[in-house]
Amino acid sequence: MKRTFNLFSIPYLLWIFLFVLAPLALIVYNSFFDINGRATLANYQTFFSSWTYLRMGFNSILYAGIVTAVTLLISYPTALILTRLKHKQLWLMLVVLPTWINLLLKAYAFMGILGQNGSINHFLTFVGIGPKQILFTDFSFVFVASYIEIPFMILPIFNALDDIDNTVINASRDLGANSWQTFTKVIFPLSLNGVRSGVQSVFIPSLSLFMLTRLIGGNRVITLGTAIEQHFLTTQNWGMGSTIGVVLIVAMLAIMWVTKERQR
Repeated sequence: MKRTFNLFSIPYLLWIFLFVLAPLALIVYNSFFDINGRATLANYQTFFSSWTYLRMGFNSILYAGIVTAVTLLISYPTALILTRLKHKQLWLMLVVLPTWINLLLKAYAFMGILGQNGSINHFLTFVGIGPKQILFTDFSFVFVASYIEIPFMILPIFNALDDIDNTVINASRDLGANSWQTFTKVIFPLSLNGVRSGVQSVFIPSLSLFMLTRLIGGNRVITLGTAIEQHFLTTQNWGMGSTIGVVLIVAMLAIMWVTKERQR
């Protein structure tokens, strides 16, 4: 039995090594070389001494935090409502369905909707307000990023809420708790694991967004993901791009540690 288990674990271990550990090791290795291939620590010195890179890091954390907060505010009540519907699994599938569509296609679709000649501006013109600059703004970036990330916040919260035993909720009401007290003292604390997982699932990818910053934000929103794209595809400075990647990985690990479940 143990031998069979070891054999089945080989594909998983190979996958982890080839597509997780090896790329991480390559990024860390490249971060210690400059654009001319010389070993150096100048990339890290440049990053932590440059106001431009520090501002990009601040923008990355700020926008990721805003997107996470918006998705959480929308997703938690949505997940709570879904758990109380008759055909909740069907409704959950409809929520997850947009994730099957390619991210690039969704970005171009929103460019058409939010653009100067898009459907929203046509409606604003129809009601007499006139066209507004919606695309290439901070609002459009946060809106589109939140829309794309919402299913990844709803899923873990829904699963956590759905696993709560109804007898616990009924017991709180039998003991005299009102609806608000039941939510704050019973439902929300029992669903915190789902909230933590949702925050990780949204905040971490939002740190390194670069395609939406270009297509929807119009490069008004400059993040570390944008800087990585520029260094790898434009300046060909793979060492600096890898250094920023290492910083992002450390930031992601820090977020995972902060939001991990802790035993009381």
